[in-house]
Amino acid sequence: MSDKIVTVSQKVNTSIERVWKAITHKDQMKNWYFELEEFLPEKGFKFEFIGYGHTGEQFNHLCEITEVIPLKKLQYSWEYKGYVGKSFVTFYLDGNAKSTTITVTHEGIETFPDHPDFDKSNFTGGWKHIIKESLYNYLTK
Repeated sequence: MSDKIVTVSQKVNTSIERVWKAITHKDQMKNWYFELEEFLPEKGFKFEFIGYGHTGEQFNHLCEITEVIPLKKLQYSWEYKGYVGKSFVTFYLDGNAKSTTITVTHEGIETFPDHPDFDKSNFTGGWKHIIKESLYNYLTK
């Protein structure tokens, strides 16, 4: 695995079905991810959201679903409006009715421009917060 790929995993004591719903239904996603106007786990579906860098700079994220395997895998492209580069975020689920391991990879970040907010450490910290804190807390409350 490339040292340019961000990988974050978290085991949670809940069913794979519940985790799948949390990562694919916009009404649940808003509780742990970004506020999305619309989201459908269908190949070719495009969505976007606003995120902020460490200095408060606003970034418009442009995404498109590239692969969906229900209860197993969700992948989408991740680009920034006004910047070159394209990356891919993949959620992998492995589990059963009692526990699920969530693994997220973010690859292609090296295609983004040299910008402090696009440093691998920022992506790593961001995904750790999203998966190990926000999503974990949402699923275990």
